[in-house]
Amino acid sequence: MGGVVVAPRGMRLSGRGVAGLGGMAVLLGIAFVLVPGIVAGWGSEGGIGSEGELRRALRVAFAGYWSSGDGEFSPALNDVVEYWFRYHLVKGLIAVVLLGVLAVLAAVLWDAVGRDSDAGWVRRLALGTAGAVVTLFAVLALLAVMANAQGAVAPYASVLPMLFDDPVGPELAGTLAEVNRQLAVSAEAGSSPALEVMIDDFTRYHVAMVVISSVVAVGFGIATMVLWTRRAGKSSGERAVLAGLGLLAMGLAVVFVVVAVANTTTVAEPLPALRALFDGGW
Repeated sequence: MGGVVVAPRGMRLSGRGVAGLGGMAVLLGIAFVLVPGIVAGWGSEGGIGSEGELRRALRVAFAGYWSSGDGEFSPALNDVVEYWFRYHLVKGLIAVVLLGVLAVLAAVLWDAVGRDSDAGWVRRLALGTAGAVVTLFAVLALLAVMANAQGAVAPYASVLPMLFDDPVGPELAGTLAEVNRQLAVSAEAGSSPALEVMIDDFTRYHVAMVVISSVVAVGFGIATMVLWTRRAGKSSGERAVLAGLGLLAMGLAVVFVVVAVANTTTVAEPLPALRALFDGGW
């Protein structure tokens, strides 16, 4: 992409600058995949260093913890939960930086599409395609930020789905059956300390997403109003770009309102969703 690309507020980036942002985004994407597991493993007392080791450690630790009947995590389970917290924390921080880079790059590209109304259709198509791809990845980065923030807030609930990956051995299968039995009678007969801890963290997991998705929905609502307001006095190309981005922001605001409402329902009644998880339906 040669020449000069004009970004918002008069900032100009050369084609080399845009390529630099793209290269930074690629490196951050690689770091997003590779770095969290390495960093999380540095603090693991049990030597957890990969997803496979995490899964095995979780299954052994969970079965032992549940059979003990205690509400406080065993050292082995605590090591798993702390590993998963660090993993989500590092992954979330990388995703935040990646989101920032992609947002700047998308703004530069869309601004160029709007301003280059007299450019050839090949250049405008290339800029528009690049803008759409970068915007898509920015939305995915935002989802990664949200998911990892939720996982860091409630790492125990976040790691539970790993219990159900095949193969499930006989000892773990028996433990899961016991959890199911307690979930079925907990409303009538009360809950064990271990089940109370699980329910509390599962509820916290969904409360976190209610807060996160609500904040994001408000942000996209504000962005919609700003984008539509900025259309005044712009060229036809700029108005088209701002209108398109405004519609995208509005649609995303609606999506995240729905996400917030769905998670609010789970917070109000966590047991059905938790039963669905242990029945393999979540």
